[in-house]
Amino acid sequence: MTTRILPAVGDPDAARIFSTLLSQLPSAEPATPVPDSTTLLDTLARLAVDSLDELPEVVLVHERIGPVPALELIREVALRFPAVGVVLVSSDAGPALFSAAMDSGARGLVGLPLSYEELAARIQAAAQWSVGVRRHLGGGAADTFTGPGGRVVTVTGAKGGVGTTFTAVQFALAAAASGRRTALVDMDLQAGDVGSYLDVQFRRSIADLAGIQDISPRVLQDAVYEDRTGLALLLAPADGERGEEVDDRAARHIVGALRSRYELVVVDCGTQVTGANAAAVEMADVAVLVTTPDVIAVRAAKRMVRLWERLQVRKAEDTAVVVNRWSKHTEIQPALIEKITKTRATRTPVPAAFKELQAVVDAGRVQDLDNRSTVKQALWTLAGELGLLAAPDAPATSAPPGGALTLRAAGTVSRLRRGREG
Repeated sequence: MTTRILPAVGDPDAARIFSTLLSQLPSAEPATPVPDSTTLLDTLARLAVDSLDELPEVVLVHERIGPVPALELIREVALRFPAVGVVLVSSDAGPALFSAAMDSGARGLVGLPLSYEELAARIQAAAQWSVGVRRHLGGGAADTFTGPGGRVVTVTGAKGGVGTTFTAVQFALAAAASGRRTALVDMDLQAGDVGSYLDVQFRRSIADLAGIQDISPRVLQDAVYEDRTGLALLLAPADGERGEEVDDRAARHIVGALRSRYELVVVDCGTQVTGANAAAVEMADVAVLVTTPDVIAVRAAKRMVRLWERLQVRKAEDTAVVVNRWSKHTEIQPALIEKITKTRATRTPVPAAFKELQAVVDAGRVQDLDNRSTVKQALWTLAGELGLLAAPDAPATSAPPGGALTLRAAGTVSRLRRGREG
């Protein structure tokens, strides 16, 4: 049996050594090394589109891979691609790292400098395990994450009161109405209002998943509220102090588990930067920043974008700005906001029409907003513009989508541990 191997090595010299040794292994088919974690995940997702059989049996992860740290990357690969055997390559082959690697989902640990015999043994063991898992998945295991994973979109407010939660909820409703299996996550951990907007109360919250190392589908199902709108809701904790339990590592784990289960994951990140929502923004395929066309909000938007760049969470040009409460008489127009913040303003601004919203907002049932609402029409059109709706050949009941705006995250949130900014 041929073993397909995908190395993830950032250092060019180490990559050459990997390629040389792997080419000497019997029945091995090594791929060209990928230089970073983003490329690795994108490559695996692309290969998994057709079937599990397209994925490599073994992925080698070098200890100095970035921007996502090696152990967190292994955990995400294990969650999103459970049929791939991951082997960590590290200069530290001690029992502490071995235990941490196994907890993250690795199938082996190879010490540096590389030894042909050790490398061959670990790859063979990981490949055999991968083949066994694929055979099991082929039988239709219902309690295992499968597939390359869905898309993640984060919605962040430049400041309080700009319409962040309302925008996130409408994006999620539009995606669900178009036929996508959608999860809506409230990561405004101390002041989340997703439940209030949808008239939902539930005993579980995102904090209940924070300390769980292995979030299986059954564990996730117990924490998620399946709403009659078709949305799967993961709510913020009712007690705000519990929000501190959800750190950046927990957020990565939770969002990774959700994207393995749902086609689209919409995350309401609120207006404050924490380790958790910064990690979500970094992981996102699309990061949306909501602002209003006034001086205070635009300054806040610029401040948020600069903060993300300093923390290496996301680049300004990879951020989509939604202008809420816009009118043609507003002095500050989307093009000016785009220039000031150096972001990408969406083509569809959201009109200022609070009277359309007041009744459903006060009742806590924004899902009942009339289809004739200009605000709803604009937000559902925006969902299409951002590529959040199902493909044209899938059932659709929403406004027709515009051009998809695909944005990628970059960087690391490790600096938040050294000093947070609000």
